[in-house]
Amino acid sequence: MSTIYENKEKVDNIVSDNDVRQEEVRERNNDYGSGNTEIDNDDILTKPLGKLIDSYSSEVAISKKHYTPIHVDEIASRIAKVYEKIRKIIDWKDDNALRRSAIERILKRIIFPNLAGLTTKKAAVDELSETITVELIRGGHLPNDTIPMERLSDVANILKKYLVFLKSADKYDFFAVKQKINYTNFILEIAACEIEEVLTNPVKEYGIINTMSSLLYERINFIPKDHLKEDDIRKYILIATIKTLYDLDDKFITYILLKQKYVNWNSASDEELEKISKELPNVWSEIGEDLKRPYLRKFIRIAENVDTVFLLVDDILSKYKDDPGKIKENFEDHKKLEKLLTKSYESRYKTLKTRLFRLAIFSTLSVFLSNWVTFFIVEVPLANIFAEGFSFRAAVIDFVLPTAVMFFLVIIIRLPKKNNINKVIDLAFSFIYQDEEKRLYQIRFENKRPSMIKIIMTSLYFEIIIFTFIGIAYAFYIANLPISSVVFDTFTISLTVFAAVAIKNKSRELSVDEDTSVGSFLLDMLSVPVAKVGSVFARKWKEYNIVAILFNFLIETPFAVILNIIQGWSDFISERKQELH
Repeated sequence: MSTIYENKEKVDNIVSDNDVRQEEVRERNNDYGSGNTEIDNDDILTKPLGKLIDSYSSEVAISKKHYTPIHVDEIASRIAKVYEKIRKIIDWKDDNALRRSAIERILKRIIFPNLAGLTTKKAAVDELSETITVELIRGGHLPNDTIPMERLSDVANILKKYLVFLKSADKYDFFAVKQKINYTNFILEIAACEIEEVLTNPVKEYGIINTMSSLLYERINFIPKDHLKEDDIRKYILIATIKTLYDLDDKFITYILLKQKYVNWNSASDEELEKISKELPNVWSEIGEDLKRPYLRKFIRIAENVDTVFLLVDDILSKYKDDPGKIKENFEDHKKLEKLLTKSYESRYKTLKTRLFRLAIFSTLSVFLSNWVTFFIVEVPLANIFAEGFSFRAAVIDFVLPTAVMFFLVIIIRLPKKNNINKVIDLAFSFIYQDEEKRLYQIRFENKRPSMIKIIMTSLYFEIIIFTFIGIAYAFYIANLPISSVVFDTFTISLTVFAAVAIKNKSRELSVDEDTSVGSFLLDMLSVPVAKVGSVFARKWKEYNIVAILFNFLIETPFAVILNIIQGWSDFISERKQELH
């Protein structure tokens, strides 16, 4: 397999078989006393993968025990699913965050009025746990008739814990309103992560995350060797794994890191909860700093080039969830596993283009909808203030140009080449079998003092940003848009570019190396700086999404009441039908 990071600032290089570097990794693992590097010569599979298969097979067998399922009315469910599709456009969320986003909305809809003193009725945790679960099933975020009724008590216990944490927001004084709102949002976001975990029981996903992290830990060496402590190495590998493998966001990563810091997080006593609640604001800030570390990108670049293997492992485990006894047998047989990997790869390859196109549609619609709001709330009033006004042609261009940019950036996305499957299988075998050549990776930390080349590249990067934005502004200017809209739309279009670049990054789901053409390189040179600015605006858009706030309190609250009435009426009719027997 070819080196995938050559000549990229000499960092994150895949290292060919090199006895010296292999010895460095073994030495580091021995020094830190890692328990994940032991090798049993009687086993065919690498130890972390063998543990994953054993634990998953056991968990699947346990999960088949009898339970009482939660059922929701199908009519109310169909209506709720339509609403959730609309919310997907409004919230501009990735698929993996939609369920947690729904939980957050329910929590905010019920808890925020209590915190603000807008209602005297306190949210009962038992009632709230049932509301969350039923609305998730009704909205299609959880399957109907599969969630055990017994999990409602677990969700209620989680809510009790986070209500204790919310009290710590009182430490912010009257003048720290923004900090208090952000901290309250943080608490509810983490609560949503834990509630989702309890309701979905993602044993397989957690197992694969831990397996990928353990195997990467064995294979990464550093120059200089002692630049990071063992705990930091494990932490950054874990963060990189979570970000790349399932494309999960910082909220979920923060939740995982909190559980690592507080070993009794899920079963803390009242005294421990009080202690944690006092420390939580500072710990939240520290984790935020960890997620911004510049060298975290080095770990992510390595993880991006191996996550395909573990996505395919995930597919194979899912395939045999009803017959877990065959999992180990298929993994230990090279030929059987190669067929399974190939089949899973081909299945993902066929659906990747469709998934990317669907993601592009929702992202574009979200930006397009926000354009409508900002057009009438911001652009038109500003144009009238400066006595410029809008012509029909200018208004059309105002909406069409960002959409055209998105369309262009999406249609030029290319899927991996045909020979990529061979690279994937070779890489998979190196992580799965003990007797295969272990592929090593290297992270080289740079000197803190910037070199002249680094200074020149940074200056060039900012110059590209400036001149690209000037070019975008000029395109709007010659279209005869009002000056206020030229300025506004120039920065708004960076949101569209950011969304398009994010979609392009997702197209690398099946890639195990970087195969960049000249055209792609030139396009990245222009789009990445603009997308970087757009990412800042995207964070602010999600934070101050007026449309989402309006939907939460003016539409979603009465909508939830209507669905409950439909559910109640359906139950009433069913009871009357029973009387006819």
